[in-house]
Amino acid sequence: MHYDIYNAYSPENSQLPKKLSGFLVKAAKFTAVLGIFFLLVSFLPAVWYNLVSGGAQKISEFLVKPEIKKEEPSKKQEKKVDYQPQIDNSLSFETKLKIPSIRVDTKIHEAVLDNYESALKLGVWRVSDFGSPYDQSKPTIIVAHRYGYLAWSNLYRRLNSFYNLPKLKVGDIVEIDWQQRKYVYSVYAESKGEEIADYSANLILYTCETLNSPIRVFKYARLLEI
Repeated sequence: MHYDIYNAYSPENSQLPKKLSGFLVKAAKFTAVLGIFFLLVSFLPAVWYNLVSGGAQKISEFLVKPEIKKEEPSKKQEKKVDYQPQIDNSLSFETKLKIPSIRVDTKIHEAVLDNYESALKLGVWRVSDFGSPYDQSKPTIIVAHRYGYLAWSNLYRRLNSFYNLPKLKVGDIVEIDWQQRKYVYSVYAESKGEEIADYSANLILYTCETLNSPIRVFKYARLLEI
């Protein structure tokens, strides 16, 4: 009995709390360093985005360049309005873009061409000189930065940027809520380059492939009659 009590309070055992405390301190420091590392990795694209090649403004110029150029006649195809979804009073008048497969769920921002940067700072922008879901005489073209801005949180970036647009596959669904109508599109083609390859699409989504590259990722979709 006395032996057990002695061992319980022996100098060797009295060091255990100190060792445990030291281990916990080291573990906490390691966790903090690991957290900082992942934070830096998370924000590195945005930091780099704002530093290289003149920053966000220049990247935006790269991004919208295809739409500033006049369309080539061979690529421009006028289309009649063939189908309009029924009005759904349960839908908001706010224009929304949803791409379930890449978790985009955002408002579509409107701005004239000369003021496109104000829209891109918020997320996705509908190119004003082209069509809308309701006006199908020209394709609806929606553009967004891939990496967004430093001020954006990770969650905001995931929902409101086109970071994952390259992962969008043929057959994936894109939804747009527009004036209390839900337009549903199916992706049928994709391309990479400096210009849009197919103006016959009802919907064109695109973003820059890399931070300061003139190459863009394009996705083309058809309106479904459902």
